[in-house]
Amino acid sequence: MSSSYLFLAVAVFLGVTSNSFAKSAEGFTLLIPSFFTAITIVLCMYALSIVMKNIPMGITYASFAGLTIIATVVVGVFRFNQIPNLYSIMGLVFIIIGVLMVNLLGKN
Repeated sequence: MSSSYLFLAVAVFLGVTSNSFAKSAEGFTLLIPSFFTAITIVLCMYALSIVMKNIPMGITYASFAGLTIIATVVVGVFRFNQIPNLYSIMGLVFIIIGVLMVNLLGKN
């Protein structure tokens, strides 16, 4: 089970990486970032498929999506100087609360 969470972390990392490359690909007009976007998203989906062997699909994807959103915002702040406003930060806090609820309280 703990290896599933390791693969979930890998999937989040690859998801954030693919998002960052997608931003740099400029609508898939640049070859190298477009190539890395495709490779990282395929690897990300592979890692998620491994996670789903042990963790229910809904829990996996909710966790993946929430954590990837938070991490992508952090990358956006530091790499692209995209500072979220107060309402965006509040929404991100709700996402964090949701991920925690799904993982800590949502298990049967």
